Amino acid sequence: MTQAAPLEDRAALRAAADAVLARLVSDPTGTARLREDQWRAIEALVADRRRALVVQRTGWGKSAVYFVATSLLRERGSGPTVIVSPLLALMRNQVEAAARAGIRARTINSSNTEEWETVQEEVASGEVDVLLVSPERLNNPDFRDQVLPRLAAATGLLVVDEAHCISDWGHDFRPDYRRLRTMLADLPSGVPVLATTATANARVTADVAEQLGTGAGTDALVLRGPLDRESLSLGVVRLPDAAHRLAWLADHLGELPGSGIIYTLTVAAADEVTAYLRQCGHIVSSYTGRTENADRQQAEDDLQANRVKALVATSALGMGFDKPDLGFVVHLGSPSSPIAYYQQVGRAGRGVEHAEVLLLPGQEDEAIWRYFASVAFPPEEQVRRTIDVLAQAGRPLSLPALEPLVELRRTRLETMLKVLDVDGAVRRVKGGWESTGQPWAYDTERYAWVARQRAAEQQAMRDYAATTGCRMEFLRRQLDDEEAAPCGRCDNCAGNRFDPKVSEAALDAAEGELGRPGVEVEPRKMWPTGLAAVGVDLKGRIPLGEQSFGGRALGRLSDIGWGNRLRPLLADGTPDGPVPDDVVQAVVHVLADWAKGPGGWASGAPDAPARPAGVVTVASHRKPRLVGSLGQRIAEIGRMPLLGVVEYVPEAEELRLSRTNSAQRVVGLQRMLTVPPELAGRLAGAGGPVLLVDDLSDTGWTLAVAARLLRRAGAEGVFPLVLAVQG
Repeated sequence: MTQAAPLEDRAALRAAADAVLARLVSDPTGTARLREDQWRAIEALVADRRRALVVQRTGWGKSAVYFVATSLLRERGSGPTVIVSPLLALMRNQVEAAARAGIRARTINSSNTEEWETVQEEVASGEVDVLLVSPERLNNPDFRDQVLPRLAAATGLLVVDEAHCISDWGHDFRPDYRRLRTMLADLPSGVPVLATTATANARVTADVAEQLGTGAGTDALVLRGPLDRESLSLGVVRLPDAAHRLAWLADHLGELPGSGIIYTLTVAAADEVTAYLRQCGHIVSSYTGRTENADRQQAEDDLQANRVKALVATSALGMGFDKPDLGFVVHLGSPSSPIAYYQQVGRAGRGVEHAEVLLLPGQEDEAIWRYFASVAFPPEEQVRRTIDVLAQAGRPLSLPALEPLVELRRTRLETMLKVLDVDGAVRRVKGGWESTGQPWAYDTERYAWVARQRAAEQQAMRDYAATTGCRMEFLRRQLDDEEAAPCGRCDNCAGNRFDPKVSEAALDAAEGELGRPGVEVEPRKMWPTGLAAVGVDLKGRIPLGEQSFGGRALGRLSDIGWGNRLRPLLADGTPDGPVPDDVVQAVVHVLADWAKGPGGWASGAPDAPARPAGVVTVASHRKPRLVGSLGQRIAEIGRMPLLGVVEYVPEAEELRLSRTNSAQRVVGLQRMLTVPPELAGRLAGAGGPVLLVDDLSDTGWTLAVAARLLRRAGAEGVFPLVLAVQG
């Protein structure tokens, strides 16, 4: 083990550290100096080989700590630094920053699998100073069992960036991060560890410290600084509806300093906002979880080079994106946590004296919060069912093989399995997941506390928008910053800087964009895997003769246009009733555009399908009057017969229909739905395709199964039409 530096060498070590910093920040004068707490952290890591937890505001310079420490440790013969980092954007920024200081950095993540072997060879031969690893790699079986032990043995410094992700008390819990316990346990004695975050309150800080082994009794250094951001001017602009928010943004975007980020809560909203702002002449790009990697890289580069005024982004653009001169962050809709909000606004104003931070809350915010809350850790019954299925299988089960046997959507199932893996109840191996047979207890109290914490955070965001006090002080207190005080810069301290009025032209354009009805509904083309295991003989591609055509929806529940109109109409607590006239008129609009569009029955294309010859509705337990009246109105306006209803079998009430798991949902629908004989008789004589009408499509499986039944009963084709899609 390398010994700690004697006291008389500390001054020389400090001078060497400042010299590395000068190279890192490209300071030709060599006058750059570390902050005192930066030096304290580096001293602890390099001279004393201690573990440190650094909780400091965004822009404070946490990356400088680990790059300077890396350079000094490598000069003293230590192995490479391993940085566990959550986002590709951060990795790309860090590789470029390291090069400025003469530090050779490489990455291992999901986007460069073809380079893994080469990178591992370079690490083994000593050619790499810094290896950035995504947390997901830590529980990849090959990486965990073959690479990780060798890496732990050779590591000179372990860095856990964005360490709040470790804590399920925090706002961005990632179970893969907790696999770090294994790596920490395998580290040789005396290897320093640095954990960093800008967004941890006292409870999260304590939890991270405990999980990383940097808690009491380990002689760890905890550095927690004040969280004020002197360059940020916070404000809230309250506007009556989504159209006014878009119009306000179009009117004022050019007034905001430099280039920046416009955050939305959903992918649908990001797409709507991007389309509208471009229509208004603004140069913007979209950045969401559905954006291809190459397009993300291009969008980041365009923002870095100020070729766009803004990226319209979801939280996919968050931790790790580093643009020192970012001039503004605007939120169209409130995040559900003040800690998450503080983190996102922290992207702005790192290297400029003034940056604008604005929140434009929306009426859809609470519905979106409820949706994300609904995908929290599953109830104990579902968890134990999954463990039992794995135990009874006697072999590893992949996610596609396991999904039909349990009542969870795949993404939620995978997250749950990762938590159970960390808890020791299951293990990821080649071929899937297996039960360990170890006892496991459902921590009811902890999960209930987390749920209460989420509710408290949502209330805090309501309070933030409504407060008449200092907004920066409010956020700092939410992060337990003991030095929180009025900032003197926010709209409540210094007065409003922006008029809430909007121009008529911008408002008209926004209302036109948001009021434009119509969303394409892609037909299901493949059956879920594993149906044979639960007694349903369906697999592979759905035959063309049993598929529906592409369909249409009036809007998405997650968008800020028709979504705001449809959410209350389709909500469980809303009384069922006839379809409103404005909704009917919009549906007629959708049908007209659909008919004339590419592939429509009135498009004039040689291969265009025949015009719908009748209307069929799907029986609804939730909104029977709404769906029935919608089908009737469409039939009347289109002068088509209302042929009948795809019904549920009498015993359907006793069967359980999954709302989240594709395979389970198909199994239930196969057993529940039926085409009555009288409807089958009318289909045979309809003389053309039918419109299949329903209120809501979530997974798309109700439409797929109903279309299959109708096609097999004699329908020449099926055009699905729904009021809303969930996505």
